[in-house]
Amino acid sequence: MTTPLTELVGVRHPLVQTGMGWVAGPRLVSAAANAGALGILASATMTVEQLRSAVREVRSRTQAPFGVNLRADAGDAAERVRVIVEEGVRVASFALAPSPELISRLKEAGVLVIPSVGARRHAEKVAAWGADAVIVQGGEGGGHTGSVATSVLLPQVVDAVEIPVIAAGGFFDGRGLVAALAYGAAGIAMGTRFLLTSDSTVPPAVQARYLQAAVQDITVTTKVDGLPHRMLRSELVAALERSGRTAALLRAVRHAASFRKLSGVSWARMVRDGLAMKHGKELSWSQVLLAANTPMLLRASMVEGRTDLGVMAAGQVAGLIEDLPSCAELVDRIMTEAYGTLAALPR
Repeated sequence: MTTPLTELVGVRHPLVQTGMGWVAGPRLVSAAANAGALGILASATMTVEQLRSAVREVRSRTQAPFGVNLRADAGDAAERVRVIVEEGVRVASFALAPSPELISRLKEAGVLVIPSVGARRHAEKVAAWGADAVIVQGGEGGGHTGSVATSVLLPQVVDAVEIPVIAAGGFFDGRGLVAALAYGAAGIAMGTRFLLTSDSTVPPAVQARYLQAAVQDITVTTKVDGLPHRMLRSELVAALERSGRTAALLRAVRHAASFRKLSGVSWARMVRDGLAMKHGKELSWSQVLLAANTPMLLRASMVEGRTDLGVMAAGQVAGLIEDLPSCAELVDRIMTEAYGTLAALPR
């Protein structure tokens, strides 16, 4: 299936596996790429040295194009961009809008720039700055998310920009791909669906928790880091929502200390990163610390398998997913369903 996305990036299918912290590592990314999708490596939870090593590992596992996701506001963003350029990565994706200077530097090096956005004005901004494509996530998507549904946001963005638009939030099958294409998208991006594959490194107990979830078991809370965050309901989420300010601050300091020990990041750097995530919102000090060490909360579940101590970001589609196919099986199924759906449409 040829779309502006497949032509731009050089992948076989108009599907993107999103960059999920602690989840989108070399194994999952290379499996998605080998299946014909665009795999995106999550770098926010890696050091710069670990990123270079991970990129080389993906390269050793696949000849297909892949991308790296990074935070545009990270203090070492320039170093990470240098790794992407030096290692010949095809795509740089961003959870926040990169600066015009960052986009220009990447494009001059031949790297495609594909930011993720949650509003039409943000899509218009990055398109004007030179982004090659944009991923637009509706409120159904997991992790940090907005309040506008994909079915409303997607056509707004498609009509507003001339670059390829990739739809995210609420997609897991071939019917969704056809629906996105009908809206004018060039493809779909999926996080939760790729997290729930046999190629994912997420511990079995955590995957089981996702598979058991019904749609109503997926909530949006601001208690983790002050920003709307879609995730599975869990013991930790319940505790955070019950906690007063003092208890929340103590918990945040404890988590921050653990993250500092693991990553080697200074207290000052953690606070700066936490403040950078405020986006003009009023956050308590506990929320600032939690914003800085949210990766630690994700690691507890996604790496250590502690569903009681970690957060589990999840799109609403988790309530509809019932199996763990390989990436190859998943991509083949989605494309078969898409062609079948198209063939069944009235003519």
